[in-house]
Amino acid sequence: MLIPHDTRIALDIVVELVNTAPETDQPEGGPSDGLAGIEALYRFARRHRISGVAELGEKDLRAVHDVRRRFAEIFAAPDAETAAGLVNSLVASAGTTPQLSNHDGYEWHVHYFAPDASIADHLAADCGMALAFIVVAGEQERLRRCEAPDCRDAFVDLSRNRSRRYCSSRTCGNRLHVAAYRARRREAAG
Repeated sequence: MLIPHDTRIALDIVVELVNTAPETDQPEGGPSDGLAGIEALYRFARRHRISGVAELGEKDLRAVHDVRRRFAEIFAAPDAETAAGLVNSLVASAGTTPQLSNHDGYEWHVHYFAPDASIADHLAADCGMALAFIVVAGEQERLRRCEAPDCRDAFVDLSRNRSRRYCSSRTCGNRLHVAAYRARRREAAG
């Protein structure tokens, strides 16, 4: 699947944003909210080089939390029609204004948000359109959650045969393979 550079960046942002949410079914002491405050939101914006971010406040944080929740719903959508409806609603709420841009050393690409858009509208528009690209390509099943029992992180499966099962083969995948190997060795040892 050929994905343009700016779309890939937006998909990476969606995945990281969704993965900042605390799991609602975690026991006490489980992962905390990765965007619990304004400083965390500033760090997220800087890390992803989100353009046009000025002064951020509690209203921005609440709006980004809402966009994050809506992205998570798209990852959980049971079919393309449901995902498309969710994407359409999200992008429409951002009041998209497509325009060409070539900032920060990147070649020409499309921004789907107005220059003065809030960070939440920026994320909803740009990242929502990246998710729209996946749905339009008939690849909605590539929006997944990690299959490791102790991890539910989101990821976009960009493997050639759509076979990726874990958010990271180095952590979750490797940990489960090692555990299975050790279990087989114990069983063989008797």
